[in-house]
Amino acid sequence: MVSKDETYDFVIVGSGGGGLVAALAAAEAGLRPIIVEKQSVIGGSTAMSGGVIWMPNNPLMRRDGVPDSYEEGLTYFNSVVGEPDAPSSLERRHAFLADGPEMISFIQDLGVKLVRCEGYSDYYDNVPGGSARGRSVEGVPWDGKQLGAWHPRINPGMARRIGLAVKTNEVRNIPMVFRSLKSFSSAARVVLRTYLSKIRRQDLFTNGMSLVGQLTKIIVDRGIPISLDTAVDELIVENGRVVGVRATKDGVATEFHASKGVLLAAGGYEHNSEFRSKVSEKTQPNDGRWSLGNAGNTGDVLQAAIALGAQTDYMDEAVWFLTPRLEMAGSTLTLARQFAHTIFVNQEGQRFVNESNSYIEVGRAMYANNGAPCWLIFDDRYRRNVPWSSGMPKLRDLWSARPGNMPQEWVENGFILKADSIEGLAAKIEVDPAVLTETVDRFNTHASVGNDPEFHRGESQYNKALGDPGTKPNPAVGDIATGPFYATQIFPGDVGTVGGVVCNERAQVLDDTATPIPGLYATGNMAATVVGRTYPGAGASIAYTMVFGYIAANEAAKASKSEKKSEDVGKSSIPDQHSTTRAV
Repeated sequence: MVSKDETYDFVIVGSGGGGLVAALAAAEAGLRPIIVEKQSVIGGSTAMSGGVIWMPNNPLMRRDGVPDSYEEGLTYFNSVVGEPDAPSSLERRHAFLADGPEMISFIQDLGVKLVRCEGYSDYYDNVPGGSARGRSVEGVPWDGKQLGAWHPRINPGMARRIGLAVKTNEVRNIPMVFRSLKSFSSAARVVLRTYLSKIRRQDLFTNGMSLVGQLTKIIVDRGIPISLDTAVDELIVENGRVVGVRATKDGVATEFHASKGVLLAAGGYEHNSEFRSKVSEKTQPNDGRWSLGNAGNTGDVLQAAIALGAQTDYMDEAVWFLTPRLEMAGSTLTLARQFAHTIFVNQEGQRFVNESNSYIEVGRAMYANNGAPCWLIFDDRYRRNVPWSSGMPKLRDLWSARPGNMPQEWVENGFILKADSIEGLAAKIEVDPAVLTETVDRFNTHASVGNDPEFHRGESQYNKALGDPGTKPNPAVGDIATGPFYATQIFPGDVGTVGGVVCNERAQVLDDTATPIPGLYATGNMAATVVGRTYPGAGASIAYTMVFGYIAANEAAKASKSEKKSEDVGKSSIPDQHSTTRAV
């Protein structure tokens, strides 16, 4: 029984970057939006992430005179993503590249403060159209206390785990603090910023929390309602059109009616192991056991859209992310594959990938190896060069945070295996000693001079930018020749699925005949992504959700001006019913 009834123009399900931008765009276009969020916090996966937005030819690049263009962006897009398909059609690519810079200008004009991520190269900067200087932007460090009562309602992000007010583009310098003057200067600025914020009694949000916090502040100031702890149970269909959602808040059933449309921006399904196993069973089976994604992403709303006949794609894909065992997840081992004197080997003791490439590509390579954990192999020079905690030490603990201070209990309890020789290490990880020795010898032959002809590690600027600046001639490549030697398991996790409903270039959800389902829009990780089965640069998924959230809101506003025409298009895509609901 419905106890409460509310009517708006545009109902947005989910409060990540796409939902927040959509709410602002809808309000700017004259609509009355509401955000419905099932968790008790705002921001979803966006708040938890690095909060970076990858956008070719963005206004910050133009402001700083960084060369780029729509044409260069499209060239790069096509080089990396490949042949168009339904989720990544030419029309969708055009909409992303054309409306994306406009979306960034829109949020800037509203007051969101962004900065370029100089030097955060495209992930494939050495292909046609790639940018070595990078196309990503991120939020500035921002005092979350400006949110007032909403301050504790922002989903905690990555910087919270390490205790530093560090921008995403600065993170790579923290482990390398003593390896170059540039890294030291950058890390010193981060530490000074962190301490000064405490003295000033600020709570500096960085990364995804900055982006979400800034957007939320504007939303709250404009009086746009946000309903937290509100789980969507059903999509409401009347006369062949989606006209709202039925949800439960504090045990009260509420219908949120949407006269102009419903936007689904509720995230992926990484934490629904049964559903995930089912939709990926024919390709690369995955139950999400190693997922680090947002706990609220269980795919309920996605399944409701599928029940209405929505077309789906990429259901086996995710933003793959490599991680050591959770007991060591806060250490620099998470980044070790990109530094010199390290390699990955599979269960046969062989290398299988360029370890310094993007986490997406390396993760997919791991699933090509049956989805099994691999081994990170490193020598004593790596152990000596890096600090073993990426967090903010207290002054009395600075000595324990020095480079080389690998926690001995990790060796004692078997988290890290140690041996005086490669052959001895092979025995401990149960691979053929001859195979592992041959693998390391072959790598060392070229790594000693900074080359990797087998997998081309360290050839792109992206590889070099995330490497060890103290290693010459190539910051991404160094031989494994100084004992003792170490190994630890790395697991093929993810930070979110990227498959889901297929949409057109206006963010309208399509049925199996490629006809828009009237009144239904989608963006973010519950909609098959425009960047296909790749990842062109840092912040591509956040850019995707924000751009198509922006497009959806504007499309709904535009459609409301010609309602008759909008209702006629694809009217038969949902069986004509009176006040019909579909259960999640």
